[in-house]
Amino acid sequence: MSTAPLAPRTEFPLLAAHPTLTYLDSAATSQKPKAVLDAIAHYYTWSNANPHRGAYALAATATQAYHDARDRAARFLGVSDADTLIFTRGSTESLNLVATAWGRANVQAGDNLVVTRM
Repeated sequence: MSTAPLAPRTEFPLLAAHPTLTYLDSAATSQKPKAVLDAIAHYYTWSNANPHRGAYALAATATQAYHDARDRAARFLGVSDADTLIFTRGSTESLNLVATAWGRANVQAGDNLVVTRM
């Protein structure tokens, strides 16, 4: 998989199979490149366990994979401390987390917030 910000459509099986498709719902579900699909399938096939949830070997492997992914993401994003990264399930959870954390610290009674709808 390319590390370029905009990888070619050919790396995404669905987009490669449908050359005229324009997918605009990535906030809800993003398309995954083949390398990601392969990595997910490999994980679920060979090392599926919960990280940080057990003392058995498979859990230790899952925990190491989790930390390795965090370290790789930090390097890719240029973050010096991988522990400052927060993984979420998607954009809605991410935005809610930012709004809640930032809002509690910065929004006061009487402030005006402007929001838009889709």
